[in-house]
Amino acid sequence: MATYVMLSKLLPEALQSPADLKKIADTVSQKIKSECPGVQWKSSYATMGRFDVVDVIEADDPAEVEKAAMIVRTYGHVITETMPGTPWRQFLEHLK
Repeated sequence: MATYVMLSKLLPEALQSPADLKKIADTVSQKIKSECPGVQWKSSYATMGRFDVVDVIEADDPAEVEKAAMIVRTYGHVITETMPGTPWRQFLEHLK
């Protein structure tokens, strides 16, 4: 499976209160599980930088990752950047 990193920035108008975030996260999670069965969420992190959330996901089909990103954008009310990621040790091996 290929690894992808999804960076998400919440839109200011997405939330009326911090409690709204839990509801949005649950909706997004359910949609992705039902519509993108080939996408596996490995980890998610809240950050305090340019992006609000960093997700690490795996999938065999890039089209499913694209679909998952659109679900996150639509239901999560965020702007995303998604890119392939290579584990560091594997990257170093490619340099030999």
